[in-house]
Amino acid sequence: MIPIVSIVGKSDSGKTTLIEKIIPELNRRGYKVATVKHDVHGFDIDREGKDSWRHKRAGAHTAIVSSPQKIAIVRDVERDLPLDELKGRFISDVDIIITEGYKNDKHPKIEVCRKDTHEELLCSKKDILVAVVSDKEFDVGVPCVDIDDVKCIVNIIEDRFLKKKRKSSIILRVNGNNITLKPFIKDMMIRSITGMISALKDCEDTKELEIRISL
Repeated sequence: MIPIVSIVGKSDSGKTTLIEKIIPELNRRGYKVATVKHDVHGFDIDREGKDSWRHKRAGAHTAIVSSPQKIAIVRDVERDLPLDELKGRFISDVDIIITEGYKNDKHPKIEVCRKDTHEELLCSKKDILVAVVSDKEFDVGVPCVDIDDVKCIVNIIEDRFLKKKRKSSIILRVNGNNITLKPFIKDMMIRSITGMISALKDCEDTKELEIRISL
């Protein structure tokens, strides 16, 4: 299961700046990171006149722009998708998901708070707060890390959500015969299957699963 950590805080607290520092440090330690930004006001990444904008204006439900370096997907949705559903649909080949926002979501949170903009925290331990990042001290029962100490912040993320992950395994049998899988195939299958399963009701914390297909 891919862990999700939400960076939360009030407006202008420095959430995006912190994420910009966390990502390269996680990359340096060998982890692949996905990010999700929650925008309650909506957004538009298509500039007027661009081909993808013209496709959407013409009525396309999903528009994809693909290049050898990256892809972008613009897709209509009928509701604000929860993180687990976003993960199950769109994210599979990473080690951790860092989100910006989602302060009311059920996933663990790190709150950013600056003394010159805000006095009180948004979250407490009951909100699954795992750390506070600030330029002032808070005694709320979780680590309070200096806002410039990126390595310490990433140490908390790594120790809590990455180093202790259980080693996943997968066995593939076809017509009763075990099939030898290369490591990258195993990893791809595990991430893809568990990602889809986690989006199903009552399957958010799956420890073991079995799938049998008769053709």
